[in-house]
Amino acid sequence: MTGVVLDVEREVQVRHVEEVASRSGTTRYVLRDDEGNEYTTFRPPIGREAQQFEGKRAVVTFHEEERRGFRNVYLDGIAAPQESDRDQPADDHERPDEAAWNTALEAAPWIVGTREPHEPVPADELYERLHPFKELVAEDIRRSEAADHQRRSDGDTS
Repeated sequence: MTGVVLDVEREVQVRHVEEVASRSGTTRYVLRDDEGNEYTTFRPPIGREAQQFEGKRAVVTFHEEERRGFRNVYLDGIAAPQESDRDQPADDHERPDEAAWNTALEAAPWIVGTREPHEPVPADELYERLHPFKELVAEDIRRSEAADHQRRSDGDTS
């Protein structure tokens, strides 16, 4: 059975782009991101463009195909990520809270006590369990940032 998923877009950190010559003489470009995902293209303009993003963040457009039990991910395009207001914190207080909520959500299965609950956890209960953890993480981030700021103002660059 063949399955195709079209037009998927993802922002990634490009770790490496490898150029591989095949026996038939075609060139294959394999982009690897920092999470170990691979995206392949046989189109030289896209492959060369991808090479310009090594070590940088990029938005990749790709599609997946499954053939004979193998999943192939084909790179259809690559571009610089768009800067937007949502990426910029409104103030220094918002960024630690946002990061702390993301951390709490990632830890939710362990905080709630099960990775796959048999029934949904009510929102109030979930909030009551996650909020104290989020507050601890946010405070830790603020303390760390304050210590870093203090070291920089004292002239310590280590």
